[in-house]
Amino acid sequence: MPEVERLSEAPERAAIFLDIDGTLAPIAPRPEDARVPGEARAEVARLAERYALVACVSGRTGEDARRMVGVDGVRYVGSHGLELAPDADRWRDEIHSFASTVDWPVEDKGLTISFHYRQAEDEDAALEYLDEVAERARLAGLIPRFGRKVLEIRPPVQADKGTAVTQMLDETGLRRALYAGDDSTDADGFRALEGLEVGVRVAVSSDEAPNELMRLADVVVASPAELMTLLARL
Repeated sequence: MPEVERLSEAPERAAIFLDIDGTLAPIAPRPEDARVPGEARAEVARLAERYALVACVSGRTGEDARRMVGVDGVRYVGSHGLELAPDADRWRDEIHSFASTVDWPVEDKGLTISFHYRQAEDEDAALEYLDEVAERARLAGLIPRFGRKVLEIRPPVQADKGTAVTQMLDETGLRRALYAGDDSTDADGFRALEGLEVGVRVAVSSDEAPNELMRLADVVVASPAELMTLLARL
C-alpha cells in the first residue's frame, strides 16, 4: 500500500509500534510459554537501526517485554501504557488485594492482573465465573476488560496503548507511524494514529480477533509470520 512505501522512504521521520503476544509472538497456551521467533527478533533489530523510533507496547510489564524481545535500541512500554501514567502506581495494592479474592490462577503484571481461561476444561463455565469477577471489579472501582481468552483488571486511570503511543510521538515530534496488534487493547493504539501525516494500522487476524480491530485496520495479515513479510518492506 502507498502509506507503507511513504514510511520506508523516510524512516528517520517515522515510528514503528508493535504489540508482542499474538503479533510478534504466536499465542501460546500459557503466557509464560510464549516466545518471539528468531526471525521476528532479527526483523525488529533491523527496524530499530533504520527508524527514528521502534517501540514494543505490551500488556506484559516493560521488563518482561524487554526480556522476551531482547533487542537493544527498542523502547519497551508495559501494562498497556500504564507504566507511563504516574497515577497508576497508587492502585497497585488495591489491584493485588482484589486478586486475592478471586478463586482463579492470576497472572500478576504489577499494575494489572489477568485471569486466563484458554486452558479451561469448560470455557462456558469459566466465562460465567469471570463475568461475575468483572462485575465485582467494576463495583470495586476497577476496570475489567476482556481480550483473547483473558480477563484483565486495570486501575481506573486514563491510560492505554493509545495514550502511550501519543506520548511517544509527542516526545519525538514524529508524524508518521505504523502500529501492529492483534487484540482489543491494540484498537487504542490504532486510534492514536488518527490525524498523523502517515498512519498505518496493521491487524493480525485470528478466530479470536475482535471485530473492532478488523474494522479500524488499514491492513490485515493472517499471522505473525505474515506480519514479518510486511515489515520486511519497511
